Amino acid sequence: MLAAAPALASAAAPVSAQVGGLGTVLDTVLLGEPAPVLRGEPVPVRAGGLQAQPSCENKVSPPPAVDTSEQVPPGEQPPRPLEVPENPVGGDRLGECGLVLPPNSPVLPDGISASNWLVADLDSGAVLAGLDPHGRQRPASVIKVLLATVAAKELSPDATVVATAEDVAQECTCVGLRAGASYTVEQLLQALVMASGNDVAHALARRLGGIPSAIRKMNALAAELGALDTRAVTPSGLDGPGTSTSAYDVALIFREAMKHPDFVKAVRTQRIDFPAPGGAGTVPVVNDNRMLTTYQGALGGKSGFTDDAQHTYVGAAERNGKRLVVVLLRGQQSPVRMIDQAARLLDYGFELPPSASADPVGRLVEGAPQARKKTTEPRPTSTSTAVGQVANTTDDTQSSAMQKAFGNVGGPITAVAGVGLLLALAMYLRSRRAKAARARRAAAADAAAAGVGSGQPS
Repeated sequence: MLAAAPALASAAAPVSAQVGGLGTVLDTVLLGEPAPVLRGEPVPVRAGGLQAQPSCENKVSPPPAVDTSEQVPPGEQPPRPLEVPENPVGGDRLGECGLVLPPNSPVLPDGISASNWLVADLDSGAVLAGLDPHGRQRPASVIKVLLATVAAKELSPDATVVATAEDVAQECTCVGLRAGASYTVEQLLQALVMASGNDVAHALARRLGGIPSAIRKMNALAAELGALDTRAVTPSGLDGPGTSTSAYDVALIFREAMKHPDFVKAVRTQRIDFPAPGGAGTVPVVNDNRMLTTYQGALGGKSGFTDDAQHTYVGAAERNGKRLVVVLLRGQQSPVRMIDQAARLLDYGFELPPSASADPVGRLVEGAPQARKKTTEPRPTSTSTAVGQVANTTDDTQSSAMQKAFGNVGGPITAVAGVGLLLALAMYLRSRRAKAARARRAAAADAAAAGVGSGQPS
């Protein structure tokens, strides 16, 4: 079920599940020694400052499902994993599987259980820090941010939607729609974001042209934004075959959503009165994002949970005129609640020096990057780059400079060559016409001379 599970719900989870991410036992380190690392502790560093890198086990697909939610019908094949861009979207460092931190960064806060996380500037797009930013996980209800963005772009807030029995029958969490009742898009958008209603998600998806159409629009928007790790398979975030996202993509999608006033209003609203399921009066719908009331400067957010995705969260906050977005995927509520983990990472981001924004580890792109060669094979991170260091890009820079120079010079050369070819062709045709004219005049002269000599009419 998609909901924010109780804080102690995961207390009995296996230790390995709670430790995940940085807490996962590293397959190998530079000296070939296994080294378990507790999350929140300094990253292990060997002589020479080389970071021990984890294996990129989620570079292509999320971890295996723990239930039957992603089984395909007999005789059908599961969807192929999304292609992995050869050049990580947002910058090379964002393709690293471990911690991605700016130079001379402070020690990370304790208690971060998420396997993947990211902190970025919501306005400039500067990625300040992250853990396996492009590692693929399941989104759970944070995918509703993508659905809400499509709805905000396409539907008028005053448009109406009549609920159906199919809407009401969705696997809950549900707001409590009533079959046959009419709702405005504004009401549904608020209930979708505030209370994570799966019944509302289904109703909005129908209003967008039907469930398949809505999912196509969600995935088209993700691709348009450059969220190439994301594939929505349900409008609500319920797990299904092929579902995928990443911490980077969720930040990208949330940043786009925050450009739409209808979404901003919904995500910041703490309470609304919603038509009662019984048809008489209203019932309160309260925003389930507790950071709105517990974190100073909170701008709103969205949480989610499924058995396969575990806990997910995206949210934003503002401090001293600076707005940050934080994303956590595949987290646990114990020993630290997810909203408290988000708060700690936001504090960490706000406390980073200005140099972290001036020279970020990556960027949230403005639109999809140009198509590049892609692969579906995982590509482990090089172990030759220390924490906080940027990999050597001299060759790439030189290549880019050469291509740029060639592009600047090659264009004029091609144009000049084309003009020369046209001139040569014109001269050739003119020469041929002149020769033909001389031949006709010579023939006429010969004919005239022959006519005079024989007494015949010409």
